[in-house]
Amino acid sequence: MKVAFHNHAVVTIETNDGTKIIVDPFIKGNEKCDLDVDQLEIDVILLTHAHDDHFGDTIELAQRNEALVIANVEISAYLSQFNIETYGMQPGGSSTLDFGKISFTPAIHGSSLEIDGRPHTLGLACGIILEADGKTIYHMGDTALYSDMKLIGSRFDIDLAFIPIGDTYTMGIRDALQASKWIKAKKIVPIHYNTFPAIEQNPQEFTDHLEEAVGIIPNIGESIDF
Repeated sequence: MKVAFHNHAVVTIETNDGTKIIVDPFIKGNEKCDLDVDQLEIDVILLTHAHDDHFGDTIELAQRNEALVIANVEISAYLSQFNIETYGMQPGGSSTLDFGKISFTPAIHGSSLEIDGRPHTLGLACGIILEADGKTIYHMGDTALYSDMKLIGSRFDIDLAFIPIGDTYTMGIRDALQASKWIKAKKIVPIHYNTFPAIEQNPQEFTDHLEEAVGIIPNIGESIDF
């Protein structure tokens, strides 16, 4: 399995069977992202919620690649009008697909998309857990700290977690450190910081307070060893 972080909340995963997955493809308009929408080959798109800095280039990528989009039921219903194949889920649910098992966790956050100049709420924000190739990856999406993260940490043996630290709209560093203790991931990558002035943070301040060798700050596009 190959995993890479591409700034903000954008993560790519390639499973051993060759399935190419992207989480929250905010690429255009994201100056720090190293990906090119026009060149990207994707089989599956995972969406944590509908905000534009996560929904991003979903429609274009899905249509050009004939990719499957896995998202909450409301986002999936919205995308169906664009002749896009979708698989709708909700927090608490799990599904086993050809490439692995997907579980949606709660996330305390909004989920809306601007359509025709007006915001439209599209379901609940979620975190996403992927179990594939003997590994478990947890992408928290955008969320506040909540105590049921303890249950997620006891239910799943998490190898790699992507945790937001930007504050203002999500957990800041202090709450992200508490979340890290509760989910007990073997490796942790901070996400959702320094894309905009409102979420400027020093990721080293976060990783320095994790247990030794747990925190990773990868270069943009660099494969993550875990």
